[in-house]
Amino acid sequence: MRTGPTNPQLRSLIQELKQKAHQEDINVWERIAFDLEKPTRQKRIVNLSRINRYTKKDDVVIVPGKVLSSGDIEHPLTIAAWRYSEGALTKLQKIKARVLSISELLKENPKGEKVKIIG
Repeated sequence: MRTGPTNPQLRSLIQELKQKAHQEDINVWERIAFDLEKPTRQKRIVNLSRINRYTKKDDVVIVPGKVLSSGDIEHPLTIAAWRYSEGALTKLQKIKARVLSISELLKENPKGEKVKIIG
């Protein structure tokens, strides 16, 4: 029997995402909640090089997992993720990318408009 995440902050975030998805009938948040509920070994891990490859200037990106520092980002963007490696945060700050938590993005963009899921 699958029990789901034990991290209280992650459980709270998943609940918040599901609530918003059902209140507003927005599939993006339901999809992110589903991905975050997966076991740790199945969570998405994305390098900056992949984000750079599939985005363009000023995109809004969400990673339902961890962002790692391999590669570079060549354009400004807004990125939200569950976790970031220290190296990834440093590189993102250098290019002045907007770095958010998923919860912050949910509050800023409750409709989930123009959000790309990467991973």
